[in-house]
Formats: sequence, C-alpha cells, structure tokens
Amino acid sequence: MALMITDECINCDVCEPECPNGAISQGEEIYVINPNLCTECVGHYDTPQCVEVCPVDCIPKDPSHVESRDALYAKYLGLTKKAG
Repeated sequence: MALMITDECINCDVCEPECPNGAISQGEEIYVINPNLCTECVGHYDTPQCVEVCPVDCIPKDPSHVESRDALYAKYLGLTKKAG
C-alpha cells in the first residue's frame, strides 16, 4: 500500500529529502506522494522514512492504493532496476 500525506501537513520540508524513491514532492498546498513511486521504503529501509521524520503524524497508508509487501518489493526492484 502506498502512503499518502493528509491535510494536517504543515509543509515542514522534512519528508521530501528522506524518500529514497523521490515519491514526495510539493503539491499545490501540501506535500504529496506519488503512489507509483512509493514503496513504503520496502527494499531500502525497515520502516517508511517519511513517517519516521514527520513531526505531525500526517502520513498514513493510502487505502486507494492497496499493495502487498511483495508488490511493494517488486515495485522497488523495478524502480531501482535490480534483479529479484
């Protein structure tokens, strides 16, 4: 499941540089996560780094993009061009 940033975001800029896939960017009003790039840090870290650094706890799982850990890992392999 990809993550999402809710409207509680305070635009503090700490999540964007933590994303190893470049999935986080500044949206019109708050930061946004591209679900096609978000792997919840599977393949990179044990926990999502954006969630770890967010001071207002506004990055939950996105119910619109349900993916298994295996699917997230496959996405990681595709994004990093690593063989499985």
